[in-house]
Amino acid sequence: MAFADRFSPLNQRRLQLFRANKRGFWSFNIFMALFAISLFAPFIANDRPILASYKGELLYPLFVDYPESKFGGFLANTNYRDPVNTDEIEANGWMLWPPVRYSFNTVNLELPEPAPSRPAFRLTSKQACTKYPQDVRDPQCIAGNLNWLGTDDQGRDVFTRVLYGFRISVAFGLILTLFSSIIGVIAGAVQGYFGGWTDLLFQRGIDIWSSMPALYMIIIATAFVTPSFWLLLVILLLFSWTTLIGVVRAEFLRARNFEYVRAARALGLGDVAIMLKHLLPNALVSTITFMPFILSGSVTTLTALDYLGFGLPAGSASLGEMVKQGKENLQAPWLAITAFIILSSMLTLLVFIGEAVRDSLDPRKTFR
Repeated sequence: MAFADRFSPLNQRRLQLFRANKRGFWSFNIFMALFAISLFAPFIANDRPILASYKGELLYPLFVDYPESKFGGFLANTNYRDPVNTDEIEANGWMLWPPVRYSFNTVNLELPEPAPSRPAFRLTSKQACTKYPQDVRDPQCIAGNLNWLGTDDQGRDVFTRVLYGFRISVAFGLILTLFSSIIGVIAGAVQGYFGGWTDLLFQRGIDIWSSMPALYMIIIATAFVTPSFWLLLVILLLFSWTTLIGVVRAEFLRARNFEYVRAARALGLGDVAIMLKHLLPNALVSTITFMPFILSGSVTTLTALDYLGFGLPAGSASLGEMVKQGKENLQAPWLAITAFIILSSMLTLLVFIGEAVRDSLDPRKTFR
């Protein structure tokens, strides 16, 4: 049995319409592939080995903080990029490194030029890859130490920060979209189903709440508390839950007096059951259509806040901070070009996905 055959005929038709939109279908595949890769960012780019063996003991530096005293040092945390620690571990075992040996906050102290340094795509000469008399390995001779997209003005690898920043931005947007949609659907359903004074009071309260300047409120809130991922999510959720209320309210107002709703009410079915079983499925069609566009708006909002300095904590991997780096370092055009390509590509993919979802849920849409 094919995967599509498990759905109802209506959902099979919607899936076929979604696939028929080649631009949206391939955008969805590309976006999900990029997001899946970013979820494994610690295994792709990190300044710690994934696995290590030292004197016959198997270690997990990616998950466990080992003190440097374990390898003959004296510091509380081990710097695995330090040639002294690297040679000590390799002399008594081995290390399995990620493809890129930088984390999002790792500062490259061995840059060939002052930061921000330009992209490096190849290793240094073979003569430079020999060990020094002090038995210190040249870090530029290791492929994982190359800065493929250059570094920012603090010497941090741009590729790694883009990888981690993409994951944070998409995860933030998905969580914000999910919770704001849930709250908006509930509020719109209550307004549209009961109507009357309930709808009037809700609507006037929403009008007052929507008229508040969200950006200024966020700036004031971040002045009192240090913003974090979850705190910033809660603050933005306070102002984004009203997005879907109008759509859901209109659907419930339109369908609450239909024949099948009256019949369900006459048979003694409760209000909650009628809303969930008979009215909500119709409202979800328009809700799902708007969700890709809400996601792109959430990502844009987080990027704007990070650019202005009111977003994630300083030092976090952020696409908005990358845009700010490009503005402040015009002599390093790779920073602005990288930020532009990543953001424009992400938002373009989300818009194409939204168009495909809209076509798949349109009952008037036909196959070519």
